[in-house]
Amino acid sequence: MGRKRSTPIPGLSFSWQRAVGVTKLRQRVSRRTGIPTSKSGLNQKVGRGILKKLFGR
Repeated sequence: MGRKRSTPIPGLSFSWQRAVGVTKLRQRVSRRTGIPTSKSGLNQKVGRGILKKLFGR
């Protein structure tokens, strides 16, 4: 059983978040505040802060 495609054209995908503007808003907020909105980006930022506090770098 194959995976259902979102569009009949291979390589073309549709994202409702990009269409509505959610992605652009998240990028703008992230750049202005300096806080990443992705899970991995936030983990990296927190980890960096903890290491700075521990080792004073």
